[in-house]
Amino acid sequence: MPAKVYSDKDADLTVLQSKTVAVLGFGSQGHAHALNLKDSGLNVIIGLYEGSKSIPVAKEKGFEVVTTAEAVRRADVIFVALPDTKQSAVYERDIAPNLSKGKTLMFSHGFSIHFKTVVPPKEVGVILVAPKGPGHIVRRQYLEGKGVPGLIGVYQNPDRQAKKIALAWAKGIGATRAGVLETTFREETETDLFGEQTVLCGGISALFKVGYETLVEAGYQPEMAYLECLHELKLIVDLMNEAGISGMRCSISETAKWGDVSVGPKIIDSGVKKRMKAALKDIQSGKFAKGWVAEYKGGYKKYNALLKKGEQHSIEKTGARLRGLMPWMQKRSIKGAQASY
Repeated sequence: MPAKVYSDKDADLTVLQSKTVAVLGFGSQGHAHALNLKDSGLNVIIGLYEGSKSIPVAKEKGFEVVTTAEAVRRADVIFVALPDTKQSAVYERDIAPNLSKGKTLMFSHGFSIHFKTVVPPKEVGVILVAPKGPGHIVRRQYLEGKGVPGLIGVYQNPDRQAKKIALAWAKGIGATRAGVLETTFREETETDLFGEQTVLCGGISALFKVGYETLVEAGYQPEMAYLECLHELKLIVDLMNEAGISGMRCSISETAKWGDVSVGPKIIDSGVKKRMKAALKDIQSGKFAKGWVAEYKGGYKKYNALLKKGEQHSIEKTGARLRGLMPWMQKRSIKGAQASY
């Protein structure tokens, strides 16, 4: 059975208009949801810890900023827009003591609920609203009168209003413009982790670097390798996004199509699928979550080392130099508050 797709006509924004909504955190998703909801006419407050570098950014955007605990006390719907690694500690310290019957906790990713690093009381609603795109794109699409497709899910529904609230929130951020699917916390969490690890982030960044290294090690110029293996991918993915894989093939040469269908399956072969299945099994069993929790509780040692190693790869320097030649490409700083990115 095809999934039911909810659109603007299925969501009622008035469900939230008499409520105070709080966004805890002002990073990628947090700032996008907060700004879109504010522009949709809702009463939004921001909860941040004392000394957060996001405080001046949120205030500059016109928000009232209070402590995390105060935001939970005042709000009817609380969006936990914090990193998965921070949610458990913040929940115990600031959120749980200030929850009461009738409030709703909302997440944009189900990790903490599904793997039970956060366990809310039964009298509190727990919902999921997950745009299928980074926060900065959620904001950009909203401003352009468009929207990023999204997911909604209900985990706890004590007052029988959870789904209406989720759909109203999805409408407020622009997701129902593009279409919203109903899912579960388990399905969203496991598919999201799988996509990030094997395709969208882990798979594609590893593919970029291996392709780049193969050309450079064969004696080709790094700039040529960058353009062929990274820069052009956006153009190809844009075509896929607009018309699917077959639609993309209508826009490339016969030679490119032949290379696509004859060589591609030799690179991404049954061995890759076997390893993808193993990664999915680790996600489903909780092994990945357990290892990630241990990593951040241990101080992020391996995590930070791997990130630093990635930043030092020559593809980063080559790309920065080439992007500098393209004045229309927005310059990005990866330092500082995400909401300023």
